Amino acid sequence: MIFLLTAGPRLRKLESMTPRFLICTDLDRTLIPNGCEDESPGARDCFSRFVQRPEITLVYVTGRDKNLTAKAIHDFSLPMPDVVIADVGTSIYMPYGGRKLRDCKPWQGWTRKIAEDWAGKAHRDLKALFDDLKALDLQAPHKQNDYKLSYTVALETNKAMLFSAMHKRLKGLGVQVNLTWSVDEVAKVTLLDVVPARATKYHAIDCLMQYWGFSIEETVFAGDSGNDLEVCASPIQSVLVANSMADVKEQAIRMAAAQGNSDTLYLAKGSFMGMNGCYSAGILEGIAHFLPIIQNWMEQKTSEDQNR
Repeated sequence: MIFLLTAGPRLRKLESMTPRFLICTDLDRTLIPNGCEDESPGARDCFSRFVQRPEITLVYVTGRDKNLTAKAIHDFSLPMPDVVIADVGTSIYMPYGGRKLRDCKPWQGWTRKIAEDWAGKAHRDLKALFDDLKALDLQAPHKQNDYKLSYTVALETNKAMLFSAMHKRLKGLGVQVNLTWSVDEVAKVTLLDVVPARATKYHAIDCLMQYWGFSIEETVFAGDSGNDLEVCASPIQSVLVANSMADVKEQAIRMAAAQGNSDTLYLAKGSFMGMNGCYSAGILEGIAHFLPIIQNWMEQKTSEDQNR
């Protein structure tokens, strides 16, 4: 027998040579069906059933803070994850041992690592740099943290020009930052986060892969928006769900090709198991594309349900 380390000191016991997989997914408009498209009936239930298998370690990767993540888990009846990468990669929580996510503290090893990128600068220092940029509208205080400076931006704003202006102001400070964006389809605004360079979804997932010894071939990520692009262009096997915006898909294809990673990017198309490829249906489709053994698990369970 071997013991597989999952979140913190919790252990998952598996038979020797049993396959194991790290499934990482964004929440809003990826697993959570809060976009404009319809959700395939039964898709979320199918996802919830298969991630309960002992071979699966489940990670939520989200721009939400831990309290909003806990609310989403409750409101949408989502399975409890082994780990939550929250606040667009600036926080990692491990809700092991039956603790509620709201009671968890950030993993300090990760916090110390990303703090190096801001070279001693604080949230207020970087905010002061951008106070006169009229395109930026500071989000509410609960959307901020020590290493996350969050704004909303009008959809029609020229992001390239805005990002260029922001980088010019940061130049010479010795700080390393990443500007990440996503679209709130309901509010019709762009969400912009200023975070340490290593405080990204990609770096956080890569850190967990190394921590637990998961290979590229054992890992799949699912997303839908601009703040998922770095992962989608990386060597990590990634899927964009079918409800992703067209410009996100186009940019992901270009970025993945430029980095030689076209083979590790999959765009959900729909029709898999009779589903439309949106939200959890797209996650399942992408996982099945990269990990055929999991497709067998899905189909076996579906067949069992139909025969009851």
